[in-house]
Amino acid sequence: MITGSCHCGAVHITVSDVPATVTSCNCSICRRLGTLWAYYRPDQVSVTGDTDAYIWGDKMLALRRCKNCGCVTHWEDIRETRGDRMGVHARLLDLPDFDKIPIRYNDGASY
Repeated sequence: MITGSCHCGAVHITVSDVPATVTSCNCSICRRLGTLWAYYRPDQVSVTGDTDAYIWGDKMLALRRCKNCGCVTHWEDIRETRGDRMGVHARLLDLPDFDKIPIRYNDGASY
């Protein structure tokens, strides 16, 4: 298990394993947040602590952030026909050899 937290420590994240890759997206929100996403099935992730959601545009995802320090912690699929994936902000995880995890670039600005 890999653990992590927001800046103030009010929100704790546990994931099942080290991600094979992390994703840097250039969509309008991700490029502003500077997030690197690690993708997991929801049953591979535990998030505890108070978060609130930011939902915009096509209303497919809820970006969750700590209510205290504001760090974006993860996103959830909120569509009625939910997918089997969620994103965890990998920069918040205590990952061994983080700099050795390959970064995949997603052109989210083009769609």
